[in-house]
Amino acid sequence: MLWYKSWLETRWRFLIGLALLMCSAAALVFTYPRVRELLPLAPPVEVGGELGRRIREAMDVAREYRGYVWSQGFQQNLSNLGTLFAVLLGTGGLVSGGAALFTLSLPISRRRLLGTRVAAGLAEWFVLAFVPALLIPLLSPAVGESYSVGAALVHGMCFFVAGSVFFSLAILLSTVFGDVWRPLLIALLIAMALGALEIFADLSRFGIYSVMSGSSYFRTGTLPWGGLFVSAAASTAMLYAASANIANRDF
Repeated sequence: MLWYKSWLETRWRFLIGLALLMCSAAALVFTYPRVRELLPLAPPVEVGGELGRRIREAMDVAREYRGYVWSQGFQQNLSNLGTLFAVLLGTGGLVSGGAALFTLSLPISRRRLLGTRVAAGLAEWFVLAFVPALLIPLLSPAVGESYSVGAALVHGMCFFVAGSVFFSLAILLSTVFGDVWRPLLIALLIAMALGALEIFADLSRFGIYSVMSGSSYFRTGTLPWGGLFVSAAASTAMLYAASANIANRDF
């Protein structure tokens, strides 16, 4: 019953997210031949600073297929969409909505209620992280290219672990506020602030979006173990705080 209730609460967010992420991955693959034709015609980028460096780097790495998939997909489109839907999957739940008090009155501990909600959301987020990533090697032969399934799995894992931070943040905020909109907006503002900090403070190699895109794996072939550990620890800490909030809250 609890699993089914969690599914009913999040199914449209999940299905819409899955459709959009899969469409984004497919568009990424099928637009590559045109991008490859246009890149030699692009004028040099005159923008300075970290933003200019990132634009020039994206143009350089996009000249070969693996770099294009990473820079335009895992570093940009998929990460941006993924962050949005990680937050959406975590928003709402036990203390918001008309059925919240009924749910909390069930003869089940609040920690179990939250645990089921979190497990269902993470399962959905797992699908959102891995299915679009695996779609890339599946579709690549259609444009005369190939992409490693192993690389797709690694990027999917980085996507899942780092993106879980935003999911956990939304869960935590949803145990603090009694509505849906404040947790959603605050979590998205924090995500945007972290992204801006990476760009303008020259932290692109160390920030959460660098971990989410698997930057170190793309550049050096090594997994970002430190970033993955910090992301997992941050998610665990926020979920523990959410559990404490829901257990101690007076309704």
